[in-house]
Amino acid sequence: MSENRLGFVGIVMENRACAGEVNRVVSLYGDMIKGRIGVPDHDTGTAVIGLIVEGSNEAVGAMTGKLGNLPGVTVKSALTARKETRKD
Repeated sequence: MSENRLGFVGIVMENRACAGEVNRVVSLYGDMIKGRIGVPDHDTGTAVIGLIVEGSNEAVGAMTGKLGNLPGVTVKSALTARKETRKD
């Protein structure tokens, strides 16, 4: 069983026409999303979404993989390090 980790996922959409598909994928993983902010640029049609997530490395990876496979979508993520078990 994987340990949950806290982190950030940044999503850049080059064309907001893919927003519906991005939102569909994000909603599939809604149980691990703690916060969300979206910043559209109406002049260029691009948008940036920032997600605060808490989930396993595998779950975050699955979501970012699906998002990154969408045309015109770039995704980056950063997660907290795994906690080391102390051996005394």
